[in-house]
Amino acid sequence: MDILYADAHLLFVRKPQLLLSVPGRHPDNQDCVINRIRKTYPSASIVHRLDLDTSGIMVIPLDAATHSHISRQFQERRVHKAYDAVVYGQVAQDAGEIDLPIAPDWANRPRQKICPERGKQALTRFEVLERKADRSRLLLKPETGRSHQLRLHLAAIDHPILGCDLYAHQQALGMAPRLLLHARYLGFTHPANGDWIAQHCAPEF
Repeated sequence: MDILYADAHLLFVRKPQLLLSVPGRHPDNQDCVINRIRKTYPSASIVHRLDLDTSGIMVIPLDAATHSHISRQFQERRVHKAYDAVVYGQVAQDAGEIDLPIAPDWANRPRQKICPERGKQALTRFEVLERKADRSRLLLKPETGRSHQLRLHLAAIDHPILGCDLYAHQQALGMAPRLLLHARYLGFTHPANGDWIAQHCAPEF
């Protein structure tokens, strides 16, 4: 795990794929981003998460005031996020948005589902970066942060993310050795000085 930026108030780190953001429920499943960071920065806390299978950039607050400030920015949708994804098939539109409500699928946990009746509003904007014969590379900009939002939204429009073991069909699942989803950009107002702060983190796939 790489530290991309550090100051007295916060860190930006690059989470590798297959590393938890926080400890798992099982005692043997304690290796995670926050436990690794706290070996050097004992006051560090988690203000947002990436899925186990997703790689990319995370911000780590180092004090309570910074945590509260960044958390509020997430809640008010003032944090800018961008992801790289490689999806199944050729996406026809050069750019667009997916606006489909998401709710927990309690019968199939940890899966989520599109649910107009009980789902919470979820919006993902996308643009096509590259098309190949059987896949497309997208830049994804989620306006909301629902659990599994990007994976579920892309699957709902018949372009599941390659390597997704929760929502992709067997062909798309077998087209990549890992989930091809990476958090590449994160930006927000720095709690200490009010300046805009952002970091980029390119994917390895």
